[in-house]
Amino acid sequence: MANFKALKGQGHAPTLFMAFLYFDMSFMVWTMLGPLSTEISEALAAHGELITAGQKATLLSLPILSGALLRILLGFGVDKLGAKLTALISQAIVIGALLLAYFQGESITYNQLLIVALGLGFAGASFAVALPQAGQWYPPKLQGVVLGIAGAGNIGVVLDFLFAPKIAEKWGWASVFGVGAAMAVVVFIAYLFLAKNAPESVYKARPKKVADYLKLLRDKDTWWFNLFYAISFGGFVGFAGYMKVYLMNTYQADMSAFGLNVLDEPNVKVIAGYFGALTIFAGAVLRPVGGTIADKIGGVKSLYFFYGAVAVLSTLLALGHLPFFAAIVVLFLIMANLGMANGAVFQLVPQRFGKDIGIMTGIVGASGGLGGTALIKTLGWSKGAFDGYTAGFLIFATVVLIAIIGLGLVKTRWRTTWGVSAGGMI
Repeated sequence: MANFKALKGQGHAPTLFMAFLYFDMSFMVWTMLGPLSTEISEALAAHGELITAGQKATLLSLPILSGALLRILLGFGVDKLGAKLTALISQAIVIGALLLAYFQGESITYNQLLIVALGLGFAGASFAVALPQAGQWYPPKLQGVVLGIAGAGNIGVVLDFLFAPKIAEKWGWASVFGVGAAMAVVVFIAYLFLAKNAPESVYKARPKKVADYLKLLRDKDTWWFNLFYAISFGGFVGFAGYMKVYLMNTYQADMSAFGLNVLDEPNVKVIAGYFGALTIFAGAVLRPVGGTIADKIGGVKSLYFFYGAVAVLSTLLALGHLPFFAAIVVLFLIMANLGMANGAVFQLVPQRFGKDIGIMTGIVGASGGLGGTALIKTLGWSKGAFDGYTAGFLIFATVVLIAIIGLGLVKTRWRTTWGVSAGGMI
């Protein structure tokens, strides 16, 4: 609470609020295809365009992949054009993608959807704009609370799963993109008038160069952090994007019975959205908890616990067809541990790369998006090749185990080198 009080009289409150709103809106539309995957597949099938499990995975993973790569591009844009203009250009592209999906509607083709997915990647890249713009206005001692407020926008993923299927049920799936476009236009206009770039008297820009990225990519610790975040954030966003597909393919009958008997809701796609939102909520809100735990016991030790739990729980999903509510509990716990692992990774990154945290945020953030892309594609491949998800979950659990082994390989070196003077628990 003291930190929130310290914000009074500091920085620029309208910019901080708009950074949060822009990030929240962006995260909501970035993952919009996930909770509408079933409805869109049915629309394509209605005009004779049947898509395979692999094609569906490609569609769902493309916004995650493009968002990962575009983070670095938008990071350069912030340096060259300023955060505000970069954000406005990015938002305009996202609005265009949403309007394309809305106006094409039921007649949309798979290739057009790929264009929409690519455009939505600009929403996922908002991380590289909103956080720096908010942070530039405030002194170092307030960066934690400021970036926490701006970054809280990832709750937008949960809103997707709560409301998108219900809107689609009432007015058609294309209307979700229309609602999203209307909301994005409102945010665009508010951002245009309220958000401001920090003046030079407050923040002096130090433009990043390609050489700066290449220098850090030659550091082996960069690749360890890339692996750790590819699993934690990649796992979170990958499971979030594919959650509805998995639930519909595996537990459709169970969700239908639950909806009719408990919620008086006959639409199983809406029920899938509700349960998807429940599991994703855990990962979205527990990231700060993971950072707090890492502060107290060390980032490495906390990652041992979080990754260990994810490996065991993923193996449980792989080894057998769990009862529906048991599966929901397992998914909830997986997402919770992945969310906390996100916080733990970024408890360590600033201690190791404090002077290059801006560049490292872009690099590590991109690796998280690549990890999410790989997870969605792996699950889609598993479904297409074996008509199930056992192989996909086992592969993910194996990669998590590799990360745990990696923690064992680096922990002593980290604690006896840069960790000695890092100022926090390693």
